Amino acid sequence: MKMNGHRMAYLDNSATTQKPESVVRAICGYYGGCNANPHRGVYELSVKATKIYEDTRVKVQKFINAKSPAEIIFTKNATEALNLVAFSYGLHNVNAGDEILITITEHHSNLVTWQMVAKAKGATLNYIYLDADGNLSEKDIAEKLTSRTKILAVTQISNVLGLKNDIKTLAAQAHEVGAVIVADGAQSVPHIPVDVQDLDVDFLAFSAHKMLGPMGVGVLYGREKILENMPPFLSGGDMIEYVEEQDTTFAELPNKFEAGTQNVGGAAGLSAAIDYINSIGFSEIERIEKELTDYAIDELKKIPYVELYGCNSARDNKIGIITFNVKEVHPHDVATILDSEGVAIRAGHHCAQPLMNYLGQNSTCRASFYFYNTIDDVNRLIDAIKKVRTVMHLN
Repeated sequence: MKMNGHRMAYLDNSATTQKPESVVRAICGYYGGCNANPHRGVYELSVKATKIYEDTRVKVQKFINAKSPAEIIFTKNATEALNLVAFSYGLHNVNAGDEILITITEHHSNLVTWQMVAKAKGATLNYIYLDADGNLSEKDIAEKLTSRTKILAVTQISNVLGLKNDIKTLAAQAHEVGAVIVADGAQSVPHIPVDVQDLDVDFLAFSAHKMLGPMGVGVLYGREKILENMPPFLSGGDMIEYVEEQDTTFAELPNKFEAGTQNVGGAAGLSAAIDYINSIGFSEIERIEKELTDYAIDELKKIPYVELYGCNSARDNKIGIITFNVKEVHPHDVATILDSEGVAIRAGHHCAQPLMNYLGQNSTCRASFYFYNTIDDVNRLIDAIKKVRTVMHLN
């Protein structure tokens, strides 16, 4: 693929990944040969659509090692999944005087939602800040995770700093004080093996489009006992058992949370994406991304006018996200100049404005890798960055 006359180096994988042919074929195959409304017909086409949809649910269950397919709820994306938790669980289990604890590194999807719950219920929203290396402050965790904490919402991997959080330890600490843990897995599930039973999380959200799948499909994992006691998030068709003039009983899990016609074509694409990832294996994915990330950090550190963020932590604690700025050049100008060289990166606040404020920046540049990237892509990035200040007449 070319961009501005150059072979494209696509380095915006944290925003969305490119799709393999098998995923595109799976989506086209559904619409070309199985297009029907699932769950609502006994005719062959509808039965096929239902099978595709429900087989994908089982595949997702196994992919993240949930106990039951009933714990897998399909949504539009991770954002909707986190909203489901906030408004179906949070609004019904957080009360005045309670506390919600999140981290300063959260994506707005796992931040604004909890602001709204806290304001609606008269609860306090507290933040875990960072240590000198960009990791979550253990002091903050010890001081702020208390018996008043009802929810701990935390990203497994920051979409800005690329640093991993120890979700398993945080889950144990949350449960010790009686809190529920909500994990944002949007940046982790595509890159590292995630076992929800081993992590012992209560909720986990992620999106298909960040792991080779199509846009418009997300997943919420929820502990079955908790989901059973939560009211529906949306109402309408397919989430009901019986409807009378003045009352309704709801369907069992997972249907209770899946109102309306679902994205079966998207589910077909997610299924193919999981197959593709499994065919490569996370050990190989992690090996490639670590090689690219280490090399990129080493090369960027050689450029005196490049400022790096989140790159002082141990290399094993970082996945393929590198956030940086070029001194005296606005990140949008950097991204535009790199675009002219065929290098695609992200520039802005990355839906993490509180973190940007904490770092003392209005915005940053972000290059993010996936396993299909190469050392040549990184070299293209480095070469393009070296041209930025020249283009801006600063050298």
